[in-house]
Amino acid sequence: MYPTNTPLRAVPADYHPPGSARWFKLHGGPDAGKTLFYSDHSVSAAAAQSTVVFVHGNPECSYTYRHIRDRLISNATPCRIIANDHIGFGLSDQASYEMVDMHHAANLSQLIRHLDLRKVTLVVHDWGGPIGIGAFIDEPDRVERLLVMNSTVFPMPPDGLTYENYPFPILPWCRTADLIPARLWGAVAAYVVSHASPQGFLPFMAGVSGCIARAITGSLTRRMDTPESVWCAQFGTRINALSSQRNVRQTPVWGHGYRYTDATLGPQDNRAFYAKIQSRIAAAWGENGRNIDAAGYFGGWDPCGKDAVVAQWQQALPRMREATFRFPDVGHFIEEYKGAEMADTLHRMITGAEPGGQ
Repeated sequence: MYPTNTPLRAVPADYHPPGSARWFKLHGGPDAGKTLFYSDHSVSAAAAQSTVVFVHGNPECSYTYRHIRDRLISNATPCRIIANDHIGFGLSDQASYEMVDMHHAANLSQLIRHLDLRKVTLVVHDWGGPIGIGAFIDEPDRVERLLVMNSTVFPMPPDGLTYENYPFPILPWCRTADLIPARLWGAVAAYVVSHASPQGFLPFMAGVSGCIARAITGSLTRRMDTPESVWCAQFGTRINALSSQRNVRQTPVWGHGYRYTDATLGPQDNRAFYAKIQSRIAAAWGENGRNIDAAGYFGGWDPCGKDAVVAQWQQALPRMREATFRFPDVGHFIEEYKGAEMADTLHRMITGAEPGGQ
C-alpha cells in the first residue's frame, strides 16, 4: 500500500490533507536508500507568504500536528505546509539502527535541500527542537520565524522537574525504556501522547495498563482510526520501538549530548551536534543576528516547560519574550491540547493580522 516498510497498515483519513502525500528517497548517510514520508499542502490559492515546516519528536509522528494544520487551513493562512515522518516513525521506512536527533536532523537536511525550502516558519516540539534547528542551523537564512513547544536545544537545567523525576519520582520517564519491553512500547506511546494532562500516579498507571491490555488483545490497533492507534502501531516492529526508546534513554542528558554504542553503527556521539546548535542559534537568529520572530508554547507539567528552560529560549531569542504562552494544566504534548491557539499565533506571525481579518 505504501512505498515503505512502515508497520502502519493504514492511517486515519485525516493523517494528511488529500493529495498531499509525498515520498523522498534519502541519498546520503547511514539511511541512504530509505524512503521518507512527508505531506506537502498549499493552504489557499493566494501566494504563500511562508512555508510552515512541522518537525515532530518522540514517540509521536507528523500526525501530532493535525490540530494546528487543520486550523491553519480553516484560517486560510497563506502558507505551504510541510510535515515529515522521521525514519522509524509514521509512514516512513523502518529504522535499521537506534537513531537519535543528529541522525534525523541529517535526514531532514536532505529533504530541505531537495525541496529548497525558504521563507520557513519552523515549528518544533520535543526532539523536533534539536532535529529541526539542527537541520537548519547550517543554512539559517532559510528560516524567518520559529515556534517552539515543550522542547529544548540547551543543557537541561537540574532544578525542579527533570526527566529523572518526571512524571513521578518512583517512575521517571528516563527509566521507562528499561522497564517496558519493546513489544509493548507502542502501547505506552499511545497513552502518554494522547493523555498528557497532569495526573496522579495511580490514574497514570491505570491508563498505561489499559493501553497495554488493548495492545495485547489487538483492539487498540484493529481499526486504525484514532490517534492512539497510530502512536501504537508505528512501533509494531522491534527496531522502531528500540529506536524510539533510545531517545528516552537520552533524556537525562538532554541538551548536553551523550555517547552510546549502537549494535549496527558502533559508537555514536551527539555532543558536537548540540555544541554546534548552542554556539550558533543566538548569533544566527537572535538580536545580534537576523532577530527572527519567535514564539513559545509551554505546558507546565513537564521539564521542558519549566521557567529555567523558557528563560534559555528567551535569552537566545529575545523576541520570544513578546510571545511566550504557558499552560500549567497541560503536559508535554501541548499540541494535542492547544493546536488552535498555536495556529492562530502562526497566522499572526505570518500575516501580521488576526485570523479572519479581525
